[in-house]
Amino acid sequence: MNLFLTGASGFVGSAVLSAWSGRHRIRAMSRSESSDATIRELGGEPMRCSLGGVTKDQLADCEVVVHAAAYVEDWGPPELYWQVNVEGTRQLLSVARAAGIRRFVHIGTEAALFQGQPMVGVDESYPLALESPFPYSRTKAHAEKLVVESNDPARGFETIVIRPRMIWGPGDKTILVALKDMVARGKFSWLDRGMARTSTTHVANLVHALDLALTHGRTGRPYFVLDDGVHSLRDFLTRYAATAGLVLPARSMPGALARALAAVLEPAWRSLNLQGPPPITRFAAAIMSRDCILVDRRARRELGYAPVISVNDGLDALSQQN
Repeated sequence: MNLFLTGASGFVGSAVLSAWSGRHRIRAMSRSESSDATIRELGGEPMRCSLGGVTKDQLADCEVVVHAAAYVEDWGPPELYWQVNVEGTRQLLSVARAAGIRRFVHIGTEAALFQGQPMVGVDESYPLALESPFPYSRTKAHAEKLVVESNDPARGFETIVIRPRMIWGPGDKTILVALKDMVARGKFSWLDRGMARTSTTHVANLVHALDLALTHGRTGRPYFVLDDGVHSLRDFLTRYAATAGLVLPARSMPGALARALAAVLEPAWRSLNLQGPPPITRFAAAIMSRDCILVDRRARRELGYAPVISVNDGLDALSQQN
């Protein structure tokens, strides 16, 4: 199969490219020489372009687009989130249709449902947070809406959304990097002692779900894909950090206090045009102090999904690797 992949030099994109390069021909979006080198090393064909500027010719002969790229930073200009996550997805959908792409597989997120509330027992019937106060959540919600509404199997264009939660595993460039940085700067603190409960998604389980989504599932709809089990943030992150030799401090603060502080600090940071992110953002304070327990029955039923690696086995493998 001939595929076009965005976000190929990121955590998820690199895992996809590594797993599939022997079975598929993968043309991968690249914006720099270093990305070119990474893509070639993983077995892909770099294609110089960026979200919002993909051309029909760059998708020529491809059958499927896997859209993994997004602006995922915890802090940044709201207009940049919109430009990358929404307009970038809109343009890619448009050019994919024009190029005769058969299926568009979009990597979504549970954050597209998040407005600051606890989420327990949530499945795909839960509404998108199109008016979320958090730019990442809001723009990922609008991007997913575009993808779902673009589904048009009668004209040969199918779309499908795969939603992981808290992606982790080998090659992680997000969670472990952030934890190491916060611990090194003495800025790490649990919220509510880390007792919020969460679902998780090992990157190998996500890649497996994306593999299934190339040919399976009912199009025009989202699918949660998760590891088995639910964990407290404290238990999971403590064990995950330990695989990298990192000990997380016991320090904790009330979640309500963190959310209140973030609500004051964010506007101050923007109004004063201060450099770098505030000590805590509203999104981080909210998502790290709220339960997020999701249900993936639809993926198991319609995609044929089941985890290929358990949380314990994944953590053990990381410990041995490091």
